[in-house]
Amino acid sequence: MKIAIPAETAADETRVAATPATVKDYVKLGLDVVVQKGAGERSFHSDAEYEDAGAFIAPDGPKAVAEADVVLCVRRPEEKLVKAMREEALLIGMLDPHSDGDFFSALNARRISAFSMELIPRITRAQSMDVLSSQASLAGYKAVIEAANVFPRIFPMMMTAAGTIPPTKVFVMGAGVAGLQAIATAHRLGAAVSATDVRPEAGEQVRSLGAKFVFLEELAAAGEGGYAKELTEEQKKKQAELVSGHIRDMDVVITTALIPGRPAPVLVTEEMVESMRPGSVIVDLAVERGGNCPLSRPGEVVEHAGVKIIGHTNMAGRVPGNASTLYANNLRNFLKLMLGEEGALNIDREDEIIAGTLVTHGGETVHPVLKN
Repeated sequence: MKIAIPAETAADETRVAATPATVKDYVKLGLDVVVQKGAGERSFHSDAEYEDAGAFIAPDGPKAVAEADVVLCVRRPEEKLVKAMREEALLIGMLDPHSDGDFFSALNARRISAFSMELIPRITRAQSMDVLSSQASLAGYKAVIEAANVFPRIFPMMMTAAGTIPPTKVFVMGAGVAGLQAIATAHRLGAAVSATDVRPEAGEQVRSLGAKFVFLEELAAAGEGGYAKELTEEQKKKQAELVSGHIRDMDVVITTALIPGRPAPVLVTEEMVESMRPGSVIVDLAVERGGNCPLSRPGEVVEHAGVKIIGHTNMAGRVPGNASTLYANNLRNFLKLMLGEEGALNIDREDEIIAGTLVTHGGETVHPVLKN
């Protein structure tokens, strides 16, 4: 069986779907691996490293995937790459299942079995394959580092002969994987951290990391799979009142709120931004889904009323060495589910993990997320 790893083409995509370490694992399993020339460069993996691990180097993407049984990617491949894939091959990656059905029609035309890794079920057995968690953790960490680079003061309290510097006040909105890592990172840097979430059970985790939990019982909105669900209009009004009273005293705000399949909820309004002190910083981790702040712009750092609003896309990709390692490990663990004896593929659609991620198969759209 042959696996192909094409290079990513998105301008802000630095990650790669396999590292030399995972290539070595595939080779030990008796699989052939083809890597597109330069695929690992932005993650600091050379072609020579891949060759040493046992991979063959292809000069371009179409040649890399042409004879592959399985294609591993980070983001959706371009149309020309899909057309170059052989019929009934497997495609595994973050395929953005909530948008643009034309892409999946192109996969069906080639009878490609596609697995969208964002749909990995939140069960214990799937934790080692959970790409959203592995990448969100890095994004949460990096969000705080980016804020610290822009913020004009230091994070920790410092006592000197010339006076005492108070700690920076950091407010994290959303206590999922990214939010918890942001809390932990800001706390390690010495900031005074507070956080909010609409899931009451998040409070214990927030407090365990040394942060204050800002919450109203009326805002409880826990959804399925550990995600928050969309608030009612009345809850949104109460949340805005809670946040506006707290945010005006904050130095740094990290927003992380996402609802699968929906635009990101607005958490920080223009009026709230204008209530913050000049020099304050907001990092909007939901900017690619519309943003938690309407003033944020994808790929830009904008300034409004003296407040800098960071809208970096692909925050995890700003630490590509770690992001690629974790992502490649997630894909390796997932692919092993479908490998039988002597490396033969076995797509067991009764398996909860496989069924939960399979979006196209045999020329048909099979996942309810796409059907709906």
